[in-house]
Amino acid sequence: MIHVDFHSLTRPVGIMRMAAAVLTCVTFILVATVGHVPSPYWTWCMFAWCFCCFFTLLIVVLEFTAVASRLPFAWDDFTAAFAVLACLMLLATSVIYPTLFACGSCGRQIGAAVASWLCLGAYAAEVAVTRLRPGGQTSGFLSTPPGLMKMLEAFLACLVFTSLEAGHYGASPQLRWCVAVYSLCFVFAMVVILVTTGKLTLFFPFSFEPVAVACNVVSALMYMTAMVMWPLESFRNNKRPDDCGHHCGWDKLVVVTFMTILNFIVYTMDSIYSVYLVFFANNH
Repeated sequence: MIHVDFHSLTRPVGIMRMAAAVLTCVTFILVATVGHVPSPYWTWCMFAWCFCCFFTLLIVVLEFTAVASRLPFAWDDFTAAFAVLACLMLLATSVIYPTLFACGSCGRQIGAAVASWLCLGAYAAEVAVTRLRPGGQTSGFLSTPPGLMKMLEAFLACLVFTSLEAGHYGASPQLRWCVAVYSLCFVFAMVVILVTTGKLTLFFPFSFEPVAVACNVVSALMYMTAMVMWPLESFRNNKRPDDCGHHCGWDKLVVVTFMTILNFIVYTMDSIYSVYLVFFANNH
């Protein structure tokens, strides 16, 4: 039998979630009324607002109906991780949209940008409240540094995929290797997240931690090759065109380059930390 929990709506976290859901919905509507823009960055922004609004409302409904307490995974871990992911998505969106699609006389675009920043503030407040628990307790994998780094790795890979175009890598085997690196490492990260949060490690006849460490190290090495190959091959005899505007394909090459460097750093930190935890800290 389903019971309703009104306290979930009146506590600070519940109020922040309701505000975030309303603001993302308002932002989505404002941008939708302006009209479609044929750009992967516009699509990314719309997806981010829609994704955050849908899952925030889903979390609110599941907590209000007390269904969340019956789910077979750590609910607090999931909601804390989602708030962090929403912060990352909205931070990128709140920078991308006004930079590329707003102007001084675009009222609805400016309103959407302001609403997006306010929504980012709501999610950031939720992260502060849920992460700053008494004693600093964490409730699961996604609330730990390795879990947060895994989400960041997947998020940066999504930004890479958003910026990629077929014409960027189709004619070069080195660049096709880079795209393979982005894809394989994204799959590795998602598998680790799903297996760990779904508690599927209990069904493995061996310890999953060394496997996760191996994935991290291999991913870091693969990203190191992509970090070298992508800029060398992409910008060789390829200067920025004089008529390159906001939606210029050359600028997307720069975005992919920076995201590759950032993700290499994150994977390296993740590898070092996971090696320390599995082979050194656990031995004590």
